[in-house]
Amino acid sequence: MAFNSKMCSVCKGRKLLCGKSKCSILEKLRAFEDIKKKFDKKLNKTEIFGASPPSIFVGEYNYPNIRIGPLVPPIEGDTSFMDSPLKWEDKSIKAIIKYRSMLVMGETISNVNINKQKENKYNKYNLSDNNINNRTMESIQELAMSLKPVDSEITLKKKPNFNISHSGFAPPISPKGDLLKFVVAENPKIPKKSDYVVNDELKAVDSIISLYNYGGFDEYYIVKLMSAGLLGIDKKLVPTRWSITGVQDTIGKYLRDKIIDYPLINDYEVYYGELLGNNYTILLMPDYYAYELMEVWQKGSLFGDSGSSGVPIVLEDYEDLKVKGYAKETTGAFYASRLSIMEYLVKRKRQCKIVVFREITPDYYAPVGVWQIRSGVKKSFNNQYFKYNTLQEALNKISELVKTPIEKYKLKSKILTKSRQMRIEEIINII
Repeated sequence: MAFNSKMCSVCKGRKLLCGKSKCSILEKLRAFEDIKKKFDKKLNKTEIFGASPPSIFVGEYNYPNIRIGPLVPPIEGDTSFMDSPLKWEDKSIKAIIKYRSMLVMGETISNVNINKQKENKYNKYNLSDNNINNRTMESIQELAMSLKPVDSEITLKKKPNFNISHSGFAPPISPKGDLLKFVVAENPKIPKKSDYVVNDELKAVDSIISLYNYGGFDEYYIVKLMSAGLLGIDKKLVPTRWSITGVQDTIGKYLRDKIIDYPLINDYEVYYGELLGNNYTILLMPDYYAYELMEVWQKGSLFGDSGSSGVPIVLEDYEDLKVKGYAKETTGAFYASRLSIMEYLVKRKRQCKIVVFREITPDYYAPVGVWQIRSGVKKSFNNQYFKYNTLQEALNKISELVKTPIEKYKLKSKILTKSRQMRIEEIINII
């Protein structure tokens, strides 16, 4: 279990009875205390001025009437590191929590439906049937379009509530309070390409691919545009969690359609990497495209559950060119992992079958978002890998790398248990 009130009350973070390497509750409190000691006078008030990374957040609760707001820290200058997963690969979980606990979110309620109307240069985007005024929505959207930090000011009804919350998809949410006013204090640096795509009559899918292919925009920037209701013909606000999966899924499918025309790889390849208590073992097979992600939350990990058998549960999702649908067990991790793999294969101009083994250890004591899966898989491809002539040789190596018995994975896997025609090289080796 992620949280057990009886166990936690007995342990008090000292004995680590849950099996985690650190107490997630105490670590969050320590991060808060560090930030509050350093920035208490700047954070503990109703008016916050600083350089937004830039960052916004769109919630999903009570959809279609959801909460949206800008995130502003009480400091100026280059704050991009507070909301850029690309800069977090060498950071600790505690450091990431600190970054997020410095960002104050001013929340306001909005209906997701947005009517985009060009009235004049001061009011590009109009909002209908919302609790948020047009000027505030315009400012939030301009903030989302900026590539660089933007000096901003939020005015809250009360002092921010220092109770950071986590999502398995997005980075931790910062302290927050009800928004009275939001002002962008300088002209945001909006790329011409973004302005063109936002104002063009493009479907959301085409907008995402256009921005991705242009270069200079990572998917996290595109996610902000999508969340802010700036992409598509019938523009709507999109919860951040949905945007992350939507953007990564869209780009992943686009790249998948490229690799299926490439020749197969020649060998069985095994890759391995680690990031923030997540271990990734990747098997590439010389066969036509199919992709499978299996993950195990180990005993003592954040969501570890061994079930009645005492053996860790294997979660699994699969797709090929015929079998599709939303990943119900591994959810957003499926698309984050696939995107990194597709980019790697496009770069090599090869296709293959793919099996990813993700094992989450107790060191991953607080969720920081699916970006770490995206980065962890990408990092694995930068490491030295192993090549084999047969599947069995590759599985023997994988069994040395994973902590869960390989047989448990094989029982759940659709790829590893599927009957397949042997390659000529395998037949020769047997002979």
